Amino acid sequence: MTKTAVPLLIVLGALVGLSTHTVVNCGDEDEPDVCSAVIGFSPLRGSLIAFAYEGRGRIALRHGDLRRAIADFDEAIHLNPNRASLYRDRALARQQNGDLALAIEDYDEAIAHDPRLAAPYHQRGLALAASGDLDRAILSYNTAVRLDPSDPQARLGRGLAFLARGQADDARADFEAALALPVGKDAGTREAARAKLAELTSAEPTRVAAPRR
Repeated sequence: MTKTAVPLLIVLGALVGLSTHTVVNCGDEDEPDVCSAVIGFSPLRGSLIAFAYEGRGRIALRHGDLRRAIADFDEAIHLNPNRASLYRDRALARQQNGDLALAIEDYDEAIAHDPRLAAPYHQRGLALAASGDLDRAILSYNTAVRLDPSDPQARLGRGLAFLARGQADDARADFEAALALPVGKDAGTREAARAKLAELTSAEPTRVAAPRR
């Protein structure tokens, strides 16, 4: 090995170590150029670049650049097809882009790779309900509620699906359950559940006592 090759290998080793740390964090900040720089250095690390594509895709998704997000998640999945989070991220992008059928397929993949997480079941329920498949939506919500009974969003989503299917009593039970959960950061969900309960109450026929004979 030549004398010039040794320093070069040291520099490349430092770059690889630095970029490895940067890869797994480049999507946490709104710095897509950092992810792009890591991707441009990809020949040294192979499938690890899936993290950089994922990071840049998440940044694009946060900023509403759905085409960019989907394209980056496509690349990430191609490089690392066994990560459940990649399918869930792409499903979110596809769902926001109006591609409900493709989003549902991705949620199915995410669940197949990791069936223990509640969020993909909840999000799949949203997509199924939006597509008009209320029966499957409720089944998906059922699993989300079972896996995370403290999530008010899943309760609200299932309640809305019940309401759309004409099951007012079941819907009321879910809205009440959402309000009974501990107050967290999701105040909007509680307000939506409270509003739906008020609508149900106002829609009930007023009971008039029968006149005495």
